[in-house]
Amino acid sequence: MALKKAAVNPLITARAVAATADENLVVVREYDEEKDKVGVEEMERRCEIGEGGKHSLVADLLGDPICRVRHFPSHIMLVAEYGRKREIVGIIRGCVKTVTRGNSVFVNLAYILGLRVSPSHRRLGIGKKLVQKIEEWCKQNGAEYAYIATDCSNKASINLFTRKCAYTKFRTPTILVQPVHAHYKPLGSGIAIVQLNPRLAESIYRRVLANSEFFPKDIDNILCNKLSLGTFMALPRKFLPKWDPKTGILPPSFAIMSVWSTKQLFRLQVKGVSMLTYACCMASRVLDAWMPWLMLPSFPDVFRQFWVYFLYGLHMEGKNASRLMKSLCAFAHNMGRDDDGCGAVLAEVGQSDLIRNVIPHWRKFSMSEDVWCMKKFGDDVNEGSNEKCGPSDWLKSRPSSPIIFVDPRDI
Repeated sequence: MALKKAAVNPLITARAVAATADENLVVVREYDEEKDKVGVEEMERRCEIGEGGKHSLVADLLGDPICRVRHFPSHIMLVAEYGRKREIVGIIRGCVKTVTRGNSVFVNLAYILGLRVSPSHRRLGIGKKLVQKIEEWCKQNGAEYAYIATDCSNKASINLFTRKCAYTKFRTPTILVQPVHAHYKPLGSGIAIVQLNPRLAESIYRRVLANSEFFPKDIDNILCNKLSLGTFMALPRKFLPKWDPKTGILPPSFAIMSVWSTKQLFRLQVKGVSMLTYACCMASRVLDAWMPWLMLPSFPDVFRQFWVYFLYGLHMEGKNASRLMKSLCAFAHNMGRDDDGCGAVLAEVGQSDLIRNVIPHWRKFSMSEDVWCMKKFGDDVNEGSNEKCGPSDWLKSRPSSPIIFVDPRDI
């Protein structure tokens, strides 16, 4: 029987050859601060969020492109060079940490973040190549799983990881944002707020969050980090004289949280808003400053560089625990109010976590779904497939708790 020859489309063939040639022009290597810093910063500027005619949120990494992973013991940053001029056209960052997958079981997890490709060099396979190279590094450093976090509206990023790199949509926590007003927030009557030393805070966290997901084994390093402003507990004032932390017995009712500042890490700035929007926002701020007793929900000055406070390790127990947690959030807001330049207080919690309904926030600036995609190493499957097997697979197991611990070093 004669075989029918398939028709060859010259245009498709030419594109395939061109794509292969482009890919061969790309070299991915580790970031060298001495020779790459200027090129990386220039490429980051070309990738700033936003489009012409729209407002944009710009991040200033304060001259340290690797700052977002520097506080992890095991971390790396890769750059992609293109062409004979070795122009830096892409970057990616990654780290490996040990976290719980629930039920106090620890796994080695890689976190991949900060993937950027220059707008003039997209659709050349550079993003995929960066991901593949950093995955190799993650595996070499003992990672069993890798995950990424992205905005649910970032379809390009989601498609890259799920369709081309075999990741699975895994969790969708909520980011809650509370602007810092010019007035102070009331803490509530009959509530005492005490600061815990790092050792006591570590002991409590290991106890109450043992069954949560993503709880880091090195929580002690986080609590002692210079960016962590402290751990605070709210409890009914009547329990304060009777509570002795040395006994290890927790109060019948309490709420606990820690505060992380990005002040020395990065600064944010909103650009491109209309003069009318700017005037309205600044007018609300002036009125709030002049008449703080009215407690107007004023808008912070985000049109100059600002930083944020990130609340992590949020947990509450007992009667009226919601009221205690709200008091802690107000306390954190007031800390930001006293730190000139802090523009917002934010937290990230699981979709089913009861704390989600307690944390004050502005819905317009919050994100209902921060998409986390995950991949398991070791059980490699065909590209584009997410088929996994085995009862020990985190991707297949049910969450043991609705609580997700969001590492402040991840933001």
